[in-house]
Amino acid sequence: MSRQHDSMIHPNIEQLLAQVDSKFGLVTLASYRAREINDYFNQLGEGLGHIIPPQVSSVARKPLSIAFEEIAAEKIIKIEKLPEDELVGLEAEAAEIFGDPEGEATSASDEQA
Repeated sequence: MSRQHDSMIHPNIEQLLAQVDSKFGLVTLASYRAREINDYFNQLGEGLGHIIPPQVSSVARKPLSIAFEEIAAEKIIKIEKLPEDELVGLEAEAAEIFGDPEGEATSASDEQA
């Protein structure tokens, strides 16, 4: 259940920093998520529905405050970027499983000719 906050910053900074590796990571993650929350509230009524709504019930009306609460509740986590060589391996594996769309396009054009 949501309640009125008793401090200036809620959740406190120590609780937020426990979820990420640095202050820069916290700012980056929170600002990215706040932008998504703001886009969600702006697209309400348009029926698009492709943006994930806030994951916590909050009395805060500001997207950044909601993003901080989501991070503290571990609803939003930071995912490390994979090294380039692992990405190439994953792309090859995905092409093997799902087929190569570029290869399918060329084979379809070859069949028409």
